Amino acid sequence: MRVGFVGVGRIGAAHAQVVRDHPAVSAVRVADADPVRAGKVADELGVEAVATPGDAFRDVDAVVIAAATSAHAELMIAAAAAGLPVFCEKPVASDVAGTRAVLAAVEAAGVATQIGFQRRFDAGYAAARAAVRAGRLGEVRRLHLITADAEPPHPSYVPTSGGIYRDCHIHDFDILRWVTGREVATVYATGANRGAEVFAASGDVDESAAVLTLDDGTLATLQGSRYNGAGYDVRMEVAGTAGTYVVGLDEHAALTSAEPGVTFPEGTPFREFWSRFRPAYEAEIAAFVDVARGERESPCTVADALESFYVAEAATLSRQEGRVVAVEEVRA
Repeated sequence: MRVGFVGVGRIGAAHAQVVRDHPAVSAVRVADADPVRAGKVADELGVEAVATPGDAFRDVDAVVIAAATSAHAELMIAAAAAGLPVFCEKPVASDVAGTRAVLAAVEAAGVATQIGFQRRFDAGYAAARAAVRAGRLGEVRRLHLITADAEPPHPSYVPTSGGIYRDCHIHDFDILRWVTGREVATVYATGANRGAEVFAASGDVDESAAVLTLDDGTLATLQGSRYNGAGYDVRMEVAGTAGTYVVGLDEHAALTSAEPGVTFPEGTPFREFWSRFRPAYEAEIAAFVDVARGERESPCTVADALESFYVAEAATLSRQEGRVVAVEEVRA
């Protein structure tokens, strides 16, 4: 199997290494908006660098897209037109219309797709999902989600990111749906600007909070930050009438107990996403190889991604207008 890559920044290069090492893969071709970077990554991995994204689509059996968000939709539609199975990092597009266009294209072409929501492959989230589905927590009554970066992204990234709810918390929205099996009905979101001026100048915030009501009345709360000095902190608490599960509560949790004599957690907190989720990233790309070979169904489709994007759109609109927004409102 031959795989083409478009976008070999940090995560794209890491994905390329995983694919290169897969026993079913015989060749990897990489392209990037920066040809020098493509050449460097190709040399490091011992794979082929090509000049353009179009070249990466030629003579391959599948494509991985890890380019800038603004390029995702165009590249996915091109992959569909070429009849190629495609993996794409989230989000599928920068807006609802673009995401719907991609969905229509891949469905019309009948190509397999997988979107990069790696938390679905994390052991803790999988255990929480299994506990909820098996009824071990009783009736789920509330959830709390946290996604907090130790340091903000590069200033050049912020204006084109789509904002913290589309760029960052879309992972929380996806995993909330995946763990509970429920849909989000309404969102009230807010935020604050406490950091670099680029966030406010881009219409974004660097501190976030939201209350979400699921379609069965379950309440979920969410918090996020671009300046979590304690470390990279991604957790999820699922509380039911018979028990509570917490994802991300281990020796690496970016927490300090204020209770006398309590030393947990004693490990070193993660500082960024790859260290925290490396096994999940590796598992999702290995899964895509199986999807592309027709050996399994996609674990996260464009249709799944669209549902999470609707929630992100509702949260963004809620923050901008200071009101509760029904997710159905942004589907229109």
